[in-house]
Amino acid sequence: MEAAIERNWKDEVIQKDENRPYLKDGRSFIDDERIARLLRDHRAPERGEVLDIIAKSLSLQRLEPQETAALLNIRDPDIWQEVLAAAPKIKEKVYGPRIVTFAPLYCSNFCVNSCVYCGFRVENREAARRKLSLEEVRRETEALVSLGHKRLIVVYGEHPASDVDYIAGTIQTVYDTKVGHGEIRRVNINAAPQSVENYRVLKDIGIGTYQVFQETYHHETYRRVHPRGIKADYDWRLYALHRAQEAGVDDVAIGALFGLYDWRFEVLGLLCHAIDLEERFGGVGPHTISFPRITPATGSAYSRDWPNRVSDEDFLRLIAVIRLSVPYTGMIITAREPAHIRRKAIDLGCTQTDGSTRIGIGAYSESYERQEAERQQFTIGDPRSLDEVVKELAGMGYLTSFCTAGYRCGRTGNYFMSIAKKGKVHSFCIPNAILTMKEYLLDYASAETREIGEKLIERHKDAVPEKIRGALDSRLRRIENGERDLYF
Repeated sequence: MEAAIERNWKDEVIQKDENRPYLKDGRSFIDDERIARLLRDHRAPERGEVLDIIAKSLSLQRLEPQETAALLNIRDPDIWQEVLAAAPKIKEKVYGPRIVTFAPLYCSNFCVNSCVYCGFRVENREAARRKLSLEEVRRETEALVSLGHKRLIVVYGEHPASDVDYIAGTIQTVYDTKVGHGEIRRVNINAAPQSVENYRVLKDIGIGTYQVFQETYHHETYRRVHPRGIKADYDWRLYALHRAQEAGVDDVAIGALFGLYDWRFEVLGLLCHAIDLEERFGGVGPHTISFPRITPATGSAYSRDWPNRVSDEDFLRLIAVIRLSVPYTGMIITAREPAHIRRKAIDLGCTQTDGSTRIGIGAYSESYERQEAERQQFTIGDPRSLDEVVKELAGMGYLTSFCTAGYRCGRTGNYFMSIAKKGKVHSFCIPNAILTMKEYLLDYASAETREIGEKLIERHKDAVPEKIRGALDSRLRRIENGERDLYF
């Protein structure tokens, strides 16, 4: 029965003709041999070469694959320190001292795929399958709003039960849910690759960023870890974001699951993906890049004994190299990682992170103890509350931004990329981060977090351009008097 469902849905979903306009001589932009050759040809770069590459990144220019290959091949610890020192400077130059926060909301764990590393895979008989009703989605949203969240990444298994109509219904339900002053103002999704027609449905419903991870860019590894299901089609997944852009979804996000293959190869794969999107869509590449590492999943022996482990040291290095390679693109570090790694990753160049993360189906509105392992896609390393994360970030000097104004003001796609590449994101985003953090401190924060946060806001107000400082103070007073959702 399951095989028939998978086969019929696969025939219905995959429309190979939609990929053809993006192929080059019938081939994708990922050339395994070229990537391997780049890594071979740029071994042991000289210090002067690396310093030139760093200077290019600091000028906010995207690197070419051969330049990134050189960074990936650094062996001298002192030269690595130059890269690790440059990464936070680049982030500060583009994004300023702010970190965007969000929460994941898992709506369904039914899946037709056989990804060997995943707890959702169809063969996993230990998984307790569940799809949230729209009423359950509303309750989950209420729980998240009550914690202070303003943006979500909503996640679905790849299955007919999570078709485009269900996805659209959940998005609308999230937007319609209000709790006192609170609401979700931005719904991003991580969902199965769609046809252009289906992406238009999601655009019309108000989708935020659309996120698809290729998992691994290495063709042979991809085939081995995705033996069956829709996800077994490498190119259908690879060009998911091209089709989304064609449909008008101009905020898209890429990622790789580190540990499936050599981490250096995957970094170059991510860069090649970003370059192809930019070339095809007028300079609009990915809005964000993600780089999760494999963590154990119930029913997956592979996830507990994976062959290409990425050490903490190499993980931080790859984050720095991505920051230099695509200096203007957002970078997401999630609760897959333990708190001490997240702190280092944020200082190195990450711009978004999550808090109060629960990845079981129905895990926010139900007792936490009911979030059994069999309802989770993988295990998380940092279960801290949003308040704890905000407090820690404030202690590190970062404003926690709940801002979604840019999206509602049309600062997406070409507009966002144009200001990001000029290092001007913070001109809008720092004042808006201050305003949204003020909302959080008044409505949701603990007394200790509020005290630390208020001092941080006062400090960062001094860095706001004088021409808008009066307007910022006025909006802050209005928020103190009960108004919400004020922005520049």
